[in-house]
Amino acid sequence: MKKTMNTVIRLLLIPVLLFSVLAGIPAKANAETDLGLQVDAAILIDADSGKILYEQNADTSLGIASMTKMMTEYLLLDAIDAGTVKWDQEYHVTEYTYKMSQNRALSNVPLRRDGTYKIQELYEAMAIYSANAATVAIAETIAGTETEFVKLMNKKAEELGLTGYKFVNSTGLNNEDLFGMQPAGTGPNDENVMPAKSVAKLAYHLLKDHPDVLKTSKIAKKTFREGTEDAIKMENWNFMLPGLIFQYQGVDGLKTGTTDFAGHCFTGTAERNGTRLISVVMKAVGEDPKKARFDETAKLFNYGFSQFSKQEIIPANYKFKDQETVKVTKGKENKVAIAVKEPISFMVKSSEKDLYKPKLVLDKKSLEAEVKKDTVVGKVVIERSEGTDYGFIDGKDLKADVVTTEAVERASGISLFFQGIGSFFGNLWSSITDFVGGLF
Repeated sequence: MKKTMNTVIRLLLIPVLLFSVLAGIPAKANAETDLGLQVDAAILIDADSGKILYEQNADTSLGIASMTKMMTEYLLLDAIDAGTVKWDQEYHVTEYTYKMSQNRALSNVPLRRDGTYKIQELYEAMAIYSANAATVAIAETIAGTETEFVKLMNKKAEELGLTGYKFVNSTGLNNEDLFGMQPAGTGPNDENVMPAKSVAKLAYHLLKDHPDVLKTSKIAKKTFREGTEDAIKMENWNFMLPGLIFQYQGVDGLKTGTTDFAGHCFTGTAERNGTRLISVVMKAVGEDPKKARFDETAKLFNYGFSQFSKQEIIPANYKFKDQETVKVTKGKENKVAIAVKEPISFMVKSSEKDLYKPKLVLDKKSLEAEVKKDTVVGKVVIERSEGTDYGFIDGKDLKADVVTTEAVERASGISLFFQGIGSFFGNLWSSITDFVGGLF
């Protein structure tokens, strides 16, 4: 009896032991890297392809503080490219910008009440020193008033496909710091918000459309109005730049942000060996939050540069084994070879390259001659077979055209005649056999 009971107990323990063992093995489909970031939200992307390499609470709208100024930079650089604003254009100080510039509790370069300033120096004060009055001056130059400029900010955000955003001013300050002169239609305590994913998307498009922004964002120190009695030394608030206290190899941008509401935030970018990353950390916490935002950014960059590399997922001229050709009608040949025209490359973990597989999506299953070489017949998209994949910052997968690799001439009139006869009798015979088969 005792022996029987022991056997029963052992049998009952088997599923318990199996569960314990299996519970200790992380499921590949849900395996996510935890970097232990002490932030409310974070994201890391490849600046080239927009591939998301890591994210944490990246879809929740949070305060963005002076990271807002990336949008102001974007709109200014758009205006410069369009010729509606010029670098040497002069701005005449308004009562609003004068009053704001005198508040040294905010990041500012003092402006003279009766002064004029070139857009170039105001832009540098904004991009390097996060000068708030200089930022409003730029907004007024572009749109006439900050109220109208905020409309442009929200319009650009929509064009870029940002989500979860609300712009209420050009600087990222809380409206309570605007002396009751906040843009019309906004509340006295409103503040700009966006999710980390949208902040990263803004930075991604800023670097794509205006890469010269890095020429200014990488300046660690500069004197505003050097050589005049108004000279002010500006040290970049991005302390990860070379020569500054938390320097990190390859960092050359992009924008810090700090308010009571948003906490300490930072959108950073760094390049090493031809690979550029963009990171966003929001509301870093710790004994020294100002330092913490750079510590957490360094963790993201370390992870990205050490664990990922640019891999060619699909080479040029790749052929699909189960679909190497498409049908051609009225041609000298009855089919034509197809292949992927351009290679597809993006950053992946070196150990995970084989998890990405090509999928052919044909738009045209047959072509009528004459067929030219490089005629597009479809696309190839990349699918991941298992595990966590965050996708791309624009929400779209990378695709490449699938094209014909050779030309097919149209058949001569006599050939088309015989092709028609052959097709007629072929269809007739098929119909007869189907009919006869149906009888039996």
